[in-house]
Amino acid sequence: MNKTLGAVALLGATALALAGCAGGTGSGSADEAGAQIRVWLVGTDTPQDARDYLKDTFEEENPGSTLVIEEQTWDGLVDKLTTSLSSSDSPDIVEFGNTQAPAFTSVGALLDISDIYEDLGGDDLLPGFVEAGSYDGKFYAPPLYSGARVVFADPAFVTEAPATLDDYIAKAKELAAANPGKSGIYFAGQDWYNALPFIWENGGEIAVQDGDEWDAQLSSPESVKGLLQVQDLMTTASAAPKDGDNAEPWTPYCEGSAIQFSAPNWALGLASACETDNPPAAPFVYALPGAEGGPAQVFAGGSNIGISAKSANPDLAKAALEIILSDGFQTIYGENGLIPARKSLASTLGDTPEAKAFTEAASNAKLTPASPNWAEVEASRILEDFFVKIAQGGDVKSLAEEVDTKIEDILNG
Repeated sequence: MNKTLGAVALLGATALALAGCAGGTGSGSADEAGAQIRVWLVGTDTPQDARDYLKDTFEEENPGSTLVIEEQTWDGLVDKLTTSLSSSDSPDIVEFGNTQAPAFTSVGALLDISDIYEDLGGDDLLPGFVEAGSYDGKFYAPPLYSGARVVFADPAFVTEAPATLDDYIAKAKELAAANPGKSGIYFAGQDWYNALPFIWENGGEIAVQDGDEWDAQLSSPESVKGLLQVQDLMTTASAAPKDGDNAEPWTPYCEGSAIQFSAPNWALGLASACETDNPPAAPFVYALPGAEGGPAQVFAGGSNIGISAKSANPDLAKAALEIILSDGFQTIYGENGLIPARKSLASTLGDTPEAKAFTEAASNAKLTPASPNWAEVEASRILEDFFVKIAQGGDVKSLAEEVDTKIEDILNG
C-alpha cells in the first residue's frame, strides 16, 4: 500500500534504546490476570466486522482480559511508532506498512515471534511480507493483508486485457492519441510505485545487497530500459500532472479524463461508485501483463503486524496475533476485497472477473528492498523527485546515476 511516511530521524536516535529492550519486558514476563491488550490498526482498511471478530474472539478465549483497538493514521506513523514502541506505555500489537517493516525489525522494537511462525501460518503466509518482517534469521512481523496493483479501464474503451507489457504500452498510447485531453493511462510524475513493474519486468532492480553493502541499480541497462518505457507513457500517454502524485487516480477516471489508471485492488469500490455527472461505467479490471505475458511483477501494497518488544503481556499478545492470522479473521479481509495474509485463502476474494484479476496480480507481486534504512529512502522523497524529472523529459541514464548515489548513501549510511 502506498503508505505516507513521516520523517524517520527518530529511528537512528532511538535504535540503541529499542535494541536494549528487544529481549526485555516482553520476552519472559508472566502475563497479568485481567490484562488489557492494545492493538494499533492504521486507517480504515480493516473492516468493522474483522475488528469485532478479533475483540469478541480474544475476550471469549481469554476470560477476564480485554482487547482494545486504537485506530491510527498513516500520516506520521513512523515517528509515532518510534516514540511509542520505546516508551513504558507501548501498545501491545502494531500495524505498519510493509515497506516500513525493516525499520522496526532491525532495531529491537518488536518481539521475536519465531516460536509461533508455524502457528501463524508458516509457509502459507505471503512470502514477500515474511521477508520484510524478518531480520537476521528471526521472525518479527507476519503479513496482515496485501493489495496488489491492477489496471482499471473504462469499458467504453477497453474490454480485453493486453497480452504483454509492450501491448499495454501501445494500447495506452493509442487511446491517448485517439482521445485528445484524456489519459490512455493516468501516470502522474511522482508515481514511482507504478513505475516499478517496468524496471522489474526488464530485469532491473532498485537495489540489491552485496555482502554488507547495498548496490543501487536504477542506472543498470535493464532498469534504464524500463525507465524509458515509463517516460514514454508519462509523456505520450498520460495527461496527468508531470509533478503530481497518484493519491487518488480514480478521480480523473470518474471525471472522464482518464481512460485507465493503475492502483491497489481496493480502489475498485471508489471507481465503481463515482459521484460525478455522467460517470463512466464500473471499470474493466485486469492484471498488468508482464514482458513475456502472464502477470507482471507489481508492487505489493499492504501491511505487516507485530508485537511490541515492550508488551507487558506477550503471551496474550501472541494469542491475539494468532486470531488476527486465523482463517476466520483473514476471511473477512478477503470478503471485503483485501488479499488475505495466507495464500490458501485467496479464494475468499470470490470468483468474479475482478477477484480473479486481483489474485493473478498478487501471485507475482514484489516488495521494495528489505533494508532497515528503506523507510528513510521513502521519507526523503528522492524517488518522487527522480520520476518527476523523468516525466519532464530529463535524461534517464544520468538521472538514474544521480539517484543511485543518493539511494546508496542512505542504505549504506
